[in-house]
Amino acid sequence: MPMIDRRTALLAGAGLLGAGLPGPGWAQGAPDDLYGPDDAGARRGGVLTVAIANEPPNLDPFHQAGDARTAVTVLMYQGLMYEHASGLAKPLLAESMTISPDGLTYTFALRRGVRFHTGATMTSADVKYSYDYVRNASNGSPGAADFGAISAIETPDDHTVVIRLSEPNASLPMTLTNRFGCVVPRDTFANPQARARLSQQSVGTGPFMLQEFRPQSHIRMARFPNYWRQGQPYLDGVLFSVQPNAASVLVALRSRRVDLALLARPQDAEQLQGQAGLNIASAASLRQCSLDLDSNHAQLRDVRVRQAIALLIDKKAVMDASIGGKGQVLGTVPAAMQESWGAPIDSLSFQKPDVARAKALLTEAGLGDGFALDLVSIIGFEWMDPAAVTIGQQLAQAGIRLNIQRVELGVWLNAFRTRNMRFTFNDWGTQPDPHILYYRHFHSAPRGADFRNWNNAEADRFMDAGMATADTAARKEAYLGLQRVMDGTVPTIMLFSPDLVSVSQARVRNYVQHPTGWWFGLAKAWIAT
Repeated sequence: MPMIDRRTALLAGAGLLGAGLPGPGWAQGAPDDLYGPDDAGARRGGVLTVAIANEPPNLDPFHQAGDARTAVTVLMYQGLMYEHASGLAKPLLAESMTISPDGLTYTFALRRGVRFHTGATMTSADVKYSYDYVRNASNGSPGAADFGAISAIETPDDHTVVIRLSEPNASLPMTLTNRFGCVVPRDTFANPQARARLSQQSVGTGPFMLQEFRPQSHIRMARFPNYWRQGQPYLDGVLFSVQPNAASVLVALRSRRVDLALLARPQDAEQLQGQAGLNIASAASLRQCSLDLDSNHAQLRDVRVRQAIALLIDKKAVMDASIGGKGQVLGTVPAAMQESWGAPIDSLSFQKPDVARAKALLTEAGLGDGFALDLVSIIGFEWMDPAAVTIGQQLAQAGIRLNIQRVELGVWLNAFRTRNMRFTFNDWGTQPDPHILYYRHFHSAPRGADFRNWNNAEADRFMDAGMATADTAARKEAYLGLQRVMDGTVPTIMLFSPDLVSVSQARVRNYVQHPTGWWFGLAKAWIAT
């Protein structure tokens, strides 16, 4: 593998994660710690049952944006790189990566002998097809903007991929990971039925392959016998059992009907303390529970209204009501990124409640007598129900009357894709990089998706600078500037990051929870008999 100097590492996406997750933006490395630690005592066999409360609408890794999809499809699909829990982007389907001195050319040597679930052997043509497909906005992938700096993808031979950029992109390695950076066989989408079929048969390179997806019941995966990492996964299969609510997850754990669950309500762990045969673990979180404010919707078009809403919200009270205080109040980044990338919350103007100031802003906007506003909540995300009640009480202090509209996740995702978000709760995780966190979500079109119709030119300049610079300090300064603009114009209100609390039966071994909340760790887990 090539030697990587400091400048090259910075060009590849330097950055440090806080909350005990230090590391530069990418690293070469053997596959030993991909998906979690290896276990010399691991045994083969068995099906592990995982309880999930939020079912993905479908399993399409290119067109479905929700975390509920990503959490499970990371076991079936893989990208050139892997979002290591340390904050590093490590080679996955690539064996190595080299970068030109100007940061505009990335050359990847592909891992040999990788097979798709279809039986075909992966070549550079498949990588080129996959990434060309995603970056073509007309194909409808929510990840298209993430690949916007790519000008060309070349395949000099079957085992080499050269990606050329129109401008430096410090986060390219993290972009080529598992949310939208997966690799599928060439011409997968030539068949008009292909998108629907991805919920019936997987075509990835991951350790597990799809057996059955029965909506409102389960997702069944089987061990992929031709997985490139010999001897893995250890499990014969994984069954994701869809549960109607958080209470049913607890019942399933107590009755041993499920082996593993990530608690949607981290405070529920208190009800399981001392339960024989159950292990409880907490992990750092890259997830955020938030409110999004569509800048093209009703009264939210006026920045003073958005500012007033921010000043009326007591985030700590919302977190206490929603998850029993088992998390961290946010400013403008998720909890695990605050130390490294976050602006100090005390330095921001609209992060703490100030009812008098909020009322003055509404009066200035001609809304001193209050108004009615719909708040969209997603069915199945149980923290949102108590949060809605608490926020309703807080906004009522200035005469804002909330009407709660509860919708299915599929309906919400359609509104998200079409940029008709209105005033809504959101719940999403990020890969540990500020470009990935902000750019696609907040940069104006066509380079970004600007889901909240923010269209803020100053913010665009900060995001462009953060993407292009190779200097860590300059990159951080760009994102601090962006956060100050976000704070002042309020396209979103990041409320809190819940603790990631996983509960497992004693027979589950070597499962390590990834900070995204995605189920990577099942690739290395095993069952003791």
